[in-house]
Amino acid sequence: MSNAKDTVHQFLLQVRSGLHPDRAGRFMADRVRAHQVVSEAPATVERTPQQYTEHVQEMLDAYGPFTLTVDELVAEGDRVYARWTQHGRHVGPVDHYRPTGAPVTAMTSAVYRVEDGLIVEYWIQIDRQGITAQLEQAATER
Repeated sequence: MSNAKDTVHQFLLQVRSGLHPDRAGRFMADRVRAHQVVSEAPATVERTPQQYTEHVQEMLDAYGPFTLTVDELVAEGDRVYARWTQHGRHVGPVDHYRPTGAPVTAMTSAVYRVEDGLIVEYWIQIDRQGITAQLEQAATER
């Protein structure tokens, strides 16, 4: 990869998008610190490319083949801010919600830190309350 912004952009388009989750190792270091920025319970986990591939597969199982649109990508040094919108359908169990087939939109942002062309750390925020509200609405309309 030529620079941090290209690394993150290709990672989002190829791996996070669900198109080629098996390519995670091309963009991620062997161990990546993943900071889950959640107001009520922030957590940091360590992920391998294989674990990330499995994570994307879980999203595909829950939301089917989804689309991911990169809405913003800003880079400064080794940090890249990305904001994206993901559209899918509720085709698999999510938390305690049974599949409804309803459309689900997730809005997410993350800051990635890249070293030597590989993602080594990221801080991610997902609108979990918005996803829950969509799942609740779909469950009541069912």
